Formats: sequence, structure tokens, C-alpha cells
Amino acid sequence: MTSDNPLNDRLEDDDYPAYTMGRAAEMLGTTPAFLRAIGEARLITPLRSEGGHRRYSRYQLRIAARARELVDKGTPIEAACRIVILEDQLEEAQRINAEYRRAAGESAARPGSKAGSGSGAG
Repeated sequence: MTSDNPLNDRLEDDDYPAYTMGRAAEMLGTTPAFLRAIGEARLITPLRSEGGHRRYSRYQLRIAARARELVDKGTPIEAACRIVILEDQLEEAQRINAEYRRAAGESAARPGSKAGSGSGAG
């Protein structure tokens, strides 16, 4: 994660195609100015097409939609962007923790596994 791109603009297979700024704003029910503002707040970094046009993935639109919800409730754009970044980091940490716990549980449940057996040389 970098300060220039805190969400790493994760792209998944379902994130294509990327939408132009105008289409993205239309889908969010907002204006291109809002997308520029959250870009300036470093919430999302638009992708660039071969022609240099800004494009937004579905993931970025989901993130922008959450920021818009907060702004519509009166949260300043900078604060809304920071909240969304922290929410995303929490979600990612919870996902990693769940994967770790699942893997640890599978390892302990495996026949012949010494994990959790309580016996040890010593």
C-alpha cells in the first residue's frame, strides 16, 4: 500500500471494463467534479486508457459510492475518503485473519498433525 494509492486500486476479473469519467459519474449519480475531488483526496487513482483518458473500474466505483454516501450525510470529502480507506483496510485485515484461522484449523484437524496434541519432547 502506498500513500499515492492507498487502496492499491485492486483489479479483479469483474472490474473490467473500466468506465469513462462521465459514465462513472452517471452510474454514481454524481458529477465528474466529485470523482476529481476524491481523486485529489487520493481515495482512488483513475486508470488510464491508451488514449490517456481517465477510466474507473467497478471496484473503484464501489469505493466512490461509499465515499458519496458519507459526503451526502455531511462528511467532508477528505474525511469521507479517509474513512473509506480505513474501512477497506479493516475489511482486508479481517479477510486475511479469517484465511489464517481457517488454514490453522485445517492444519490442526489433519490426521497425524502434532499441532494441539499437547505432547512434546522435553
